[in-house]
Amino acid sequence: MVDWQDLHHFAVLARAGSLSAAARDLGVDHATIGRRVASLEDALALRLIERLPRRVSLTPEGIAIAALAAEIAGTVQAIERRARGYAASPVATVRISAPPALAARLIAPQVAGFHRAQPGITLVLSGAARIAALDRGEAEIAVRLSRPDDPDLLICRIGVMRFGLYATPDQAATPPEEWTFIGYDPVLEHVPQQAWLRSLLAGRPIVFQASDLFGQKEAARAGLGAVVLPRFLGDGDPTLVHLPVEPKPPSRDVWLVTYPDLKRSPVIRAAMDFLARVIGQGCPVGAQVE
Repeated sequence: MVDWQDLHHFAVLARAGSLSAAARDLGVDHATIGRRVASLEDALALRLIERLPRRVSLTPEGIAIAALAAEIAGTVQAIERRARGYAASPVATVRISAPPALAARLIAPQVAGFHRAQPGITLVLSGAARIAALDRGEAEIAVRLSRPDDPDLLICRIGVMRFGLYATPDQAATPPEEWTFIGYDPVLEHVPQQAWLRSLLAGRPIVFQASDLFGQKEAARAGLGAVVLPRFLGDGDPTLVHLPVEPKPPSRDVWLVTYPDLKRSPVIRAAMDFLARVIGQGCPVGAQVE
């Protein structure tokens, strides 16, 4: 008889590609993964993997079983989500994934008000650039700047992040042809605000690059150069002034994402309503006055 835990460990191994990566995903040691897979091979009387020095390779039989195991894992996750959605208890933990700037500047400052209104709900906020995998249970709700293309997700637009160019008053007072700029590191060259910044350069240099907005902003506050920031970060900073430039800066839609099964839960709905409200206030959908 096949043990579900053996099958689950094998499915994670097939997805991760190595014993060490699967062990990290599951929070166990690699010997446990190997033992579970060996147990599954014995139960099925099949050889599922080829054990290589630095990785594992699936046999043809292993590829077929891994595909079926992934389907089963998806079904189990759907059952778990449905069960959480049916839960009516007001005492719960909700994990939220959001981009760092939104998490730190719009969501976190408003959590105290949410806690007073919903004392039985604990929010766990992950402000990370990496997109959380909802299908693997890394979060119940995600706030994203790109619309997901997964048809199984519930997706709604809750705001528009607008950008502007900012610098210290001393920097702003220099002739525009002498401006210097601060931008993202090369890994993020593809984001719309960085592409817009590049369109402004006209031979002027980017003198500092950072992977996060907070590092860029601090460099701009020190007088290093002009920086592209979301309006909710730049407009409220008394050390920076907004620089009017053409072409106009871009904007990015903000999306709220979860699974329909989870939205049945009053706890999840409360958290989603909170996120839609605070992000809608900081990144309003309507046109913003310049």
